[in-house]
Amino acid sequence: MSSGLMSFIWEGLANTLLLTVFGALLGLVFAFIAGLGRSSERKWVRGIAMVYTEVFRGFPSLVLLFVLIFIIPTFGFQLNPLIAGILALALNIGAYAAEVVRGAVKAVPPGQLEAAIALNFTPVQRLRKVILPQAVVAMIPPFTNNLIELLKATSLVSLVYISDFTFAAQLIRASTGETALVFFGLLVGYGIIALVFTTAMKLLERMAARSLGRTVPSGLFGRKEVAA
Repeated sequence: MSSGLMSFIWEGLANTLLLTVFGALLGLVFAFIAGLGRSSERKWVRGIAMVYTEVFRGFPSLVLLFVLIFIIPTFGFQLNPLIAGILALALNIGAYAAEVVRGAVKAVPPGQLEAAIALNFTPVQRLRKVILPQAVVAMIPPFTNNLIELLKATSLVSLVYISDFTFAAQLIRASTGETALVFFGLLVGYGIIALVFTTAMKLLERMAARSLGRTVPSGLFGRKEVAA
């Protein structure tokens, strides 16, 4: 393979990783804001959070991409295509992950919240010291699923001519005429990236569980190791 084609691959891989990592980080911000908003005691906060989650779970990421790249500029505001891709993916995945946040927060035993109230903790202290340390551990496995879904969704940006991994594969296929080999390589590439992200999230889950003194899965056969 020529150096020119290899440069397409590396550029596409770099953009796919950028879309995934920054889309996940921004999506995490949206998820926590909306998820905690859904758990708020204020009706107007719950209402705004609900509108966000319901609207952006219903919008396909591809439609959001077209809106941000082709419609928003008609109002005089031009987004960088890569930034538009990150924003579209983050808005979509953040709406799904918001339900993960809400569910994990609701799963914290009420007795612990009552104890925190009895100790005169402020709402912020209850959130920081009681709710989030336990809820975050419960969030990580479903967040891993969301991250892999986000990785797969990055391939949509190739339809708006952003040079991601899939777009690079299409260029190579057009140049070489190889279809089966190129797309098999693309499949393997996405699989390897997903494996790396999954492994990193499992390590993060183990670290978070250890901080709470919980047991965590270890190895390929479901063995357990006791967290220190």
